[in-house]
Amino acid sequence: MAIFGLFGGKASASSVRKHVERAGNKRAQDVDRWSSIQALAKIGTEDALAGLLKRFTFYVDSGITDQEEKDAAFAAIVAAGDKAIPPVVAFLGRSESIAWPLKILDALCERPVVVGHLLSLLEKMDTEYERDPQRKLDLIMAVGERPDPRALPVLERFLEDTNETARFNAVGALLAQAEAGEAAAALLACHDSEESLRVRNRILEGLADLETVVPDARRSAFQGALPAGITLDSQGVLRRQD
Repeated sequence: MAIFGLFGGKASASSVRKHVERAGNKRAQDVDRWSSIQALAKIGTEDALAGLLKRFTFYVDSGITDQEEKDAAFAAIVAAGDKAIPPVVAFLGRSESIAWPLKILDALCERPVVVGHLLSLLEKMDTEYERDPQRKLDLIMAVGERPDPRALPVLERFLEDTNETARFNAVGALLAQAEAGEAAAALLACHDSEESLRVRNRILEGLADLETVVPDARRSAFQGALPAGITLDSQGVLRRQD
């Protein structure tokens, strides 16, 4: 069976598989891998685009070659338009590093669509111990860099994560949202139970920037416990010192 490519060419399924295997093979000769990247770009089917994504799973010692190959794969996938979105989303869901698939998705989609995919992945993650939480940490940071009203309930869950860096990142991501004030109660509750000094200080700094009012019953707990540069005024408002 022939598969018709993006530019009018065609390739057999076996030919696509051959090029996918070579493009995603770190040990292949540079010239062969480059040839297969170009071939997959020309074929342009979803299978070919998924094969190009495999090039982002490894690094070759020749830095210039590595960057050129990844740039070429990136350009070909983005040029394919909407057709590339399903394989990119699937790759984002399983890739150890989210950097390249997220960069590609940013180029293909409007920000709300990108954030929707990020939140969908975070919603499937739990807050218990895991040996390597890097994907979760990166996803939380990525949402913080792309403010969206849907993010608050998803991010608030990670204020109780067992990983201290996940909690720290969740605080930062919440504070980066336009609706950060709506998370003030959750952030204050996190502060009350938090053992990490840097997380507590990050919460207080962020709430001070928002000039958050601390409820009467909780104000005494903050006396003498505020980081340098943060004050609690007579009205119970956290502020930055001038």
